[in-house]
Amino acid sequence: MRPGLNDHPARGDVTRWADHLLHDRRMSAHSVRAYRATGFRFIDFLGRHRGEAVDASMLLGLKAVDLRAFLAARRGEGLGAASAARELSGVRSFLKWVAEAAGETPRLPATRAPKRPKTLPRPSSPADVAALGQSAQAAQDEPWVGKRDLAILLLLYGAGLRISEAMALDADLLPLGAAIRVTGKGGKQRDVPILPAVAQAIGDYARECPWPMDKGDPLFRGVRGGRLSADMVRRSVRNARRELGLPDSLTPHALRHSFASHLLAAGSDLRSLQELLGHASLSSTQIYTKVDAARLLDVYRNAHPRG
Repeated sequence: MRPGLNDHPARGDVTRWADHLLHDRRMSAHSVRAYRATGFRFIDFLGRHRGEAVDASMLLGLKAVDLRAFLAARRGEGLGAASAARELSGVRSFLKWVAEAAGETPRLPATRAPKRPKTLPRPSSPADVAALGQSAQAAQDEPWVGKRDLAILLLLYGAGLRISEAMALDADLLPLGAAIRVTGKGGKQRDVPILPAVAQAIGDYARECPWPMDKGDPLFRGVRGGRLSADMVRRSVRNARRELGLPDSLTPHALRHSFASHLLAAGSDLRSLQELLGHASLSSTQIYTKVDAARLLDVYRNAHPRG
């Protein structure tokens, strides 16, 4: 007789892993709930797939074929490529923790994330941006570094900053108000509104950062205390993007494009958008009208009976 869902000792491992993410890695409660649900789904699947109780010993001996079978099952349930890739990322994180908790070197089965179909570049969805930030955060060994990367990505997406502008910010702007003053190209300054979620993420990072946050200090620090470089942010995004199977077009600068495209779709006028982005010329902002037109064409093709 096959074991029931509650018979698997590994369910306790999932619970302890989730507690580790919440208390040691200091991930958000929302992210931890999602990871916990992934862990329980994986254990439940293995119980059915193997026909026996799932424990840590089984988890340590899993092969790539087991992960591929899990992904195939999830895709068969209607899960999209991006969501399946996020599911695989969670499973990998769990298996790595199980190995480390057992005092073993993690040897994760080599399984590639599902590829998303190739399409023309489009603005990143809020869900993809959130997943990117969570993956970048989870990939860091130091909790404060993970919170830093999450704060940066939310800032790029939620405020439309260039990556160079974000890296140049100083701790003087703390505590954050409703807007920050940003110095863009040519030394031109502009005031940029800050969403509450972005302010909270930056505040969480600043409280955890072990380096001083005094006047004149950089806001975003590297692990040695110096000003964080843009290349480090690009590397973090690249790794998280590959882990999730997201398109190569999802770069730090693409988050700024997504910010602009979504504002335009929501009814923002070009002049206001130009000021928010710090464009010297309106012609630089007008490119987003083409992006929005492409989005509308997609909607038409999908909705019109003769599209």
